[in-house]
Amino acid sequence: MACLLETPIRMSVLSEVTASSRHYVDRLFDPDPQKVLQGVIDMKNAVIGNNKQKANLIVLGAVPRLLYLLQQETSSTELKTECAVVLGSLAMGTENNVKSLLDCHIIPALLQGLLSPDLKFIEACLRCLRTIFTSPVTPEELLYTDATVIPHLMALLSRSRYTQEYICQIFSHCCKGPDHQTILFNHGAVQNIAHLLTSVSYKVRMQALKCFSVLAFENPQVSMTLVNVLVDGELLPQIFVKMLQRDKPIEMQLTSAKCLTYMCRAGAIRTDDNCIVLKTLPCLVRMCSKERLLEERVEGAETLAYLIEPDVELQRIASITDHLIAMLADYFKYPSSVSAITDIKRLDHDLKHAHELRQAAFKLYASLGANDEDIRKKIIDTENMMDRIVTGLSESSVKVRLAAVRCLHSLSRSVQQLRTSFQDHAVWKPLMKNMAFQAEQKIKADILRSLSTEQLFRLLSDSDLNVLMKTLGLLRNLLSTRPHIDKIMSTHGKQIMQAVTLILEGEHNIEVKEQTLCILANIADGTTAKELIMTNDDILQKIKYYMGHSHVKLQLAAMFCISNLVWNEEEGSQERQDKLRDMGIVDILHKLSQSPDSNLCDKAKTALQQYLA
Repeated sequence: MACLLETPIRMSVLSEVTASSRHYVDRLFDPDPQKVLQGVIDMKNAVIGNNKQKANLIVLGAVPRLLYLLQQETSSTELKTECAVVLGSLAMGTENNVKSLLDCHIIPALLQGLLSPDLKFIEACLRCLRTIFTSPVTPEELLYTDATVIPHLMALLSRSRYTQEYICQIFSHCCKGPDHQTILFNHGAVQNIAHLLTSVSYKVRMQALKCFSVLAFENPQVSMTLVNVLVDGELLPQIFVKMLQRDKPIEMQLTSAKCLTYMCRAGAIRTDDNCIVLKTLPCLVRMCSKERLLEERVEGAETLAYLIEPDVELQRIASITDHLIAMLADYFKYPSSVSAITDIKRLDHDLKHAHELRQAAFKLYASLGANDEDIRKKIIDTENMMDRIVTGLSESSVKVRLAAVRCLHSLSRSVQQLRTSFQDHAVWKPLMKNMAFQAEQKIKADILRSLSTEQLFRLLSDSDLNVLMKTLGLLRNLLSTRPHIDKIMSTHGKQIMQAVTLILEGEHNIEVKEQTLCILANIADGTTAKELIMTNDDILQKIKYYMGHSHVKLQLAAMFCISNLVWNEEEGSQERQDKLRDMGIVDILHKLSQSPDSNLCDKAKTALQQYLA
């Protein structure tokens, strides 16, 4: 099997390649099989923990020769096994090493090796496959190219605890998305892996648990199956609950909590079930404590954010568990100059990954404040909260920026906005200035004070679609309920109208333009704010254009703008109606009242009635 280097080896590289490295490769070509075996064993000892030596051997072409020996029928099983071990060691070096191995088609060669009757050779091939598949440079699809591979791996699960550990690890790393979940599920993954949760080996139990977490994620079919699986007379959720008890290793607690979280979100376990309220949620809150390692705190917060996201009761319980809201404030202070970390490597790692903590905190704050006004107030009153969000909006990491916008979006959301979907949008009636409303107005004022116009524009021109959509959602939330709309537009109207114009003129997808037209519809619902639209002929022409667009979503969104502008119970409606009639809007309304889309037809008729009333 040829594996050619694409460019000639530079002299500077060759000069680093030591004579001893060449000696190792030369011995692989010896006519005496015993000397070849000894050469491979010596090579194995030379590369352990030595990345430079690994790179040298790869440059000198050791990989194609090792793969040739591994696949030769005349090679002894011992030689084949030693070759697999050396290849596995080379794969444990740098990502470039793994790329070199992949270029030499190592995966098909190792998968072929799994057909051998020899268990030690199978284990060595699986160990090497595990190392390669867990590398970020390896495409997961390579596991699914040959349809016979997955059933064969399932059959090998019963061979030894090593085959169980490595195969489960391969599955959990290569199961990305519903297609992979379906393939593994259809080949009996649940039945074949469930009994491994009671294995005597901790590593096997742990890898089996990880498998279930990736299989259950956003998958109702798998989750509904898991709920009813019995292992040694005990239901799977009960086993997961035992695994998240405080006396178990942190990794096990976290992964069990993820399994139960994913099953709950997929609808297989109720949100008010004791295993969620009394076990999973408290376990995840524990993971957010500053005693935990950075990656545990990140995973704990992100999983908790996902668990409570759709459920107001879980949000309320989480917000009063172990002072969680205050605990999350520590995520922004870490690692501090007085950090207790004495391990320099750990400190270096944490400094590089501290942004992940901030991202996780923003996500969890967003979920906590999704529905409850009191929780939102607590979050906003947390020390320097608005400053932290504003800083987050300017971070270089797109994930942190997105999480910060998401947090702002959540804190700006009014209960009324949340409960009234765009489809049943009504003209808001002015609200009584009750306490909840005033608190909400204060929050919006805080957000606008903290969010400069420059930042708003930067977010609205962000290349990441998610950031743009969340920012538009934030604007839409801020511009809800009439007094708020008028107040905001009186201070920020010019800039907001400019932003809306830019987006409607830009190359954006349907969802972005729909959200932007929704913002215009909210502005059109203001008492004084609607004049910013009526005096802007450019915007009026754009609304007219979208009324005749080929996409119904955009036509509907434009229709809401018109409905709010022509509503006849409001002051100045006659002048607005006349101006829009002169623009040809009434003719378009007549056409739309004949639309095959019932929603569009109804909205057009409602708008026409305003002219007749």
